[in-house]
Amino acid sequence: MGCLELTPALLRPLLLHRRDDSHKGDYGRLLIVAGCQTMPGAAVLATGAALKSGCGLVTLHSSGRALQAAANQFPSAMLSEDPGSCFSAIPLPVSAYTAIAVGPGLGQAPVTVSALSDLMENASQAGIPMVLDADALNIIAATSELLSLIPSGSILTPHPGELRRLIPDVTPENQSTLVNALSVRTGSVVIVKGYRSRIYTPDGNTFINTTGNPGMAKGGSGDVLTGLVGGLLARGYNAVDAACLGAWIHGYAGDVLTARCTAEAYNSRDLIDELWAGFDAIAG
Repeated sequence: MGCLELTPALLRPLLLHRRDDSHKGDYGRLLIVAGCQTMPGAAVLATGAALKSGCGLVTLHSSGRALQAAANQFPSAMLSEDPGSCFSAIPLPVSAYTAIAVGPGLGQAPVTVSALSDLMENASQAGIPMVLDADALNIIAATSELLSLIPSGSILTPHPGELRRLIPDVTPENQSTLVNALSVRTGSVVIVKGYRSRIYTPDGNTFINTTGNPGMAKGGSGDVLTGLVGGLLARGYNAVDAACLGAWIHGYAGDVLTARCTAEAYNSRDLIDELWAGFDAIAG
């Protein structure tokens, strides 16, 4: 077991490259399940970030309002409309995707709880890794039997409040021990978001992110991270590499914006347009 700080030198060897004779089908298919009629923005942000990840195809499954908003801003996304005003039915076949990102702006309606359970069961049976964030984590925290449905090789992205719901006894002193146990139990990587985000892996290692700043402490920043990490997972990175690359690139985009705009004068949508800078900094 060890603890390492993330740096461009550490991350550079992880970068995947694109073959000259490749096509979009070679770079993965991501399904994003996010948003609802009253929270469409989270779905838009996750979708935009996923489209900057290198993933070949991105499909957003959401309510009609969220799909219209996403189509207006990111026309290269594919769309799958839920029949309800919130997540109520899973898009089939789930096996068509190489990764699934779920949770931002989802809500916690009873029909959504049932649909999330169905989605996780299908993904687990098909061996498709997931990125679980926001309301997906809140639902899992309130429905503990869902922990066993998390597919191995998935990524959980709680902020401190969501982490306390998942692990009520967690404190700054015992966080490493308890989050490592959660990582081992679920076979998943856990990104605990915040100042110097920590990434816990099932083999007991911990990575500390070295990018990011208080200017990113605004609504929607986590949704951008979810889309980016989901896209990387679908692209072909394993869970550890996707989590480490995603966290560092996401934070670097925030550092670029803070240097240019001050910490006050940008929002989470702006992060999407600067994700390229993180890739570029790692590539050297």
